[in-house]
Amino acid sequence: MAGRPEGTWPSARTVVVGVVGDPIAHSLSPLLHNTAFAEIGLDWVSVAFPVPAGKVGPVLDALGPLGIAGLSVTMPHKAAAAAHLEVLSPVARRLGAVNCVVNRGGTLEGDNTDGQGFLDSLARAAGVEVAGRRCLVVGAGGAARAVVLALADAGAAEVVVVARRAEAAAGAAALAGDRGRAGSARDAPAAEVVVNATPVGMVGAGPGAPLVPAEVVGPGQVVVDLVYRPAETDWMREAARRGATVVGGLGMLVHQAAAQLERWTGQAAPLEAMWAAAASA
Repeated sequence: MAGRPEGTWPSARTVVVGVVGDPIAHSLSPLLHNTAFAEIGLDWVSVAFPVPAGKVGPVLDALGPLGIAGLSVTMPHKAAAAAHLEVLSPVARRLGAVNCVVNRGGTLEGDNTDGQGFLDSLARAAGVEVAGRRCLVVGAGGAARAVVLALADAGAAEVVVVARRAEAAAGAAALAGDRGRAGSARDAPAAEVVVNATPVGMVGAGPGAPLVPAEVVGPGQVVVDLVYRPAETDWMREAARRGATVVGGLGMLVHQAAAQLERWTGQAAPLEAMWAAAASA
C-alpha cells in the first residue's frame, strides 16, 4: 500500500480523482475522500472540477489520457455521463444515471452508489433492513429514483411514490416493478419507512411545503430526509415530536462516497473517519 511521502504531497506520483458538477464549490466529496485517503495511507488526492452543463463528455474522454483514476459525478451531469459511457453497472443502466466513474486502465465504467449509500445509512442510523417493509418515497428526481430502485432490490414489500406530477411518480414507481405504484400523502400512515427525496427544507431551496406533511406520521415509522443541510429539517423535527424515528441525509452522503472510494481503490473505506469529517464540516 502506497503511503503519503512526507513533505512532498501531492507529487507527480499522486493518483488523482475528482468530483464534477455545477455548482461544485459546496461539495463535501473532496473532504470525505481526502480524509479517507489519509486515513488508509494512500498517495491519492481528490479535487473539485467545475464543469458546466453539457460539457461532461469531453471531461470523461480526457480521463484516460490524463490518468485520472475516477470521478464522483453530481448535478447536472449524472444522466449525461450515463449516456456518454459505454460500460455501465446494472444499477446505473436501469437508472440512466451515473454518480461514480472508475478508470480501469483506460476503460471507463459508470456506476451509481446513491441507492447503496441510502440503504447503508438507514441500517447504520436506525438499524433498519427494508426487506418486507412498506415504503413511501416523496419525489421523483434522481435521488428519489435511486432510492426507489434500492428499496425494491432490497426486498421492500411495497414502494409508493408521491410526486407533484403524476407521470413522474409513475415513472419512478416503475423502477420497483409490480411492487411500485404512484400514490399520495394518504398512503403515508400505512408506510413503515417514509423518505423525503425532494429539496424542500434544504438551505437555500426557498419556501415550499412538503408533499407529505409530518402531521401524518408517528410512532413505529422511520422518517428519512435526504436533505443534509440543515442536519435537522423542520419536517424531521415535527416527525420526531410525533414519535417517529428520524434519519437525516448526511449518512447517505457519507456512505455513497465510501462506496465510490471502494470502487476506485479496492480497499475498505474508513467510515468512522469519513463520518467525523462530514460532521465537522
